[in-house]
Amino acid sequence: MPKGKKFVGEPIPRVEDHRLITGRSQYVDDIVRPRMAYAAILRSIYAHARVKAVHVENARRAPGVIAVFTGEDVREAIGPVPVASRLPDLKVPKHPVLAVEKVHYVGEPIAVVVAEDRYLARDAVDLIEVEYEPLEAVVDPERAIAEGAPIIHEEFGTNVAFVWQLSGGDIERAFREADLVVSQRMVNQRLIPVAMEPRGVVAEYLPGEGQLTVWTSTQIPHLLRTQLAAMLRLAENRVRVIAPEVGGGFGSKLNVYAEEALVGYLAMRLGRPIKWIETRRENFLSTIHGRGQIAEVEAAVKRDGTVLGLRYKIIQDVGAYHQLLTPAIPTLTGLMATGPYKIPNLRVQVIGAFTNKMATDAYRGAGRPEATYLLERMMDRIAGELGLDPVEVRMRNFPQPEEFPFPTASGLAYDSGNYQQALRRALEIVGYEGLRQEQQQLRQQGRYLGIGISTYVEICALGPSPALPAGGWESATVRVEPTGKITVLT
Repeated sequence: MPKGKKFVGEPIPRVEDHRLITGRSQYVDDIVRPRMAYAAILRSIYAHARVKAVHVENARRAPGVIAVFTGEDVREAIGPVPVASRLPDLKVPKHPVLAVEKVHYVGEPIAVVVAEDRYLARDAVDLIEVEYEPLEAVVDPERAIAEGAPIIHEEFGTNVAFVWQLSGGDIERAFREADLVVSQRMVNQRLIPVAMEPRGVVAEYLPGEGQLTVWTSTQIPHLLRTQLAAMLRLAENRVRVIAPEVGGGFGSKLNVYAEEALVGYLAMRLGRPIKWIETRRENFLSTIHGRGQIAEVEAAVKRDGTVLGLRYKIIQDVGAYHQLLTPAIPTLTGLMATGPYKIPNLRVQVIGAFTNKMATDAYRGAGRPEATYLLERMMDRIAGELGLDPVEVRMRNFPQPEEFPFPTASGLAYDSGNYQQALRRALEIVGYEGLRQEQQQLRQQGRYLGIGISTYVEICALGPSPALPAGGWESATVRVEPTGKITVLT
């Protein structure tokens, strides 16, 4: 920092900019360790199948191959992929790092090859032969929970992964007293995050020190260290996780993946540093997906646009397994179901559905944009049904400034705000009245100008909490020296 630089009232220069714009930043694939070997993974070509046999003999004899491992080889050595979020009736299938006996989605890891370079490893993967017994797959979450659907995890006898419900007020009374009921079916489609940098891991084990170091493109190095230690049965102080530059994450790297534990195990087992870099095809198949919700929403409304209550039924496409936060994502949708509005009555039901696909998890807002889309679409529908301006409907349902702190029907408390003033200011900035006039003029010419309004309050700063429950810890230290120097450690 320049001498005399102020930290209050002025923007603080970013320390990382120079290395990024000069090409000196280091990503996982830039890391090279002495005697480093390379891993490549064989993945399932079936969405649902029994694995009758995995033949690796040809791969083991291939040039440059150091070792080949299957699920049977590592099933006792590496713990299952963890799930941090817990709901009362959550069904958690055991999630091995390499499939054993059965595969549940296209892209599920079956075997890993370690070789002297990545190309030899990839070539050897192509020599592995798998005997599959294909099973009927189910990829539609609504069909998955319907009677007669193929069961993905036989131990549960159902594809319903969980049912989570939230209610506040008297929803039945709200619908009895309504002048109008507005209904809408909406889909937040499943999508792929596609960060510019795919996932990658380098692991090195020093047996003399008993220390495992893992370089990985992650958004959660501290939580990942805790989970890797548990999966590899190491003391946490024997695991060090380093996150170099991360070339995009968007939530997809806010997770604990099978490959991170697998590469750590390989480094320990083989006594050499190991690198694995995900291909773009693998990124599509085996990095978490986002969204994947189907919702039926009903609003109980008075003729002046006042919303008395909301009913939600949401089906969450879970995928074949839960990843770290999978069950928590749709609960955030439910907690934000009334948004910034004074809607006193609420009922939310979320049904998690196992499907033969990669898991869904946190992506760009993690359940909260889904809620905003559902609610704001309903506000526009209400305005259209009643012939009101969408702004008028929103203003009518905002809590008044004097009503703060404001308790919501979902059980949250908003501490402060003046939503009417904020929206009025936004409308002034964009010239809303002028846009509406232009819209009418253009419509007379047969041209259509769309004007969208969206408002939201977002649940943010989620952290360690015994109530959720969510583990972890945070600390901060401020030191004031006799010289007047202040040091802040966070």
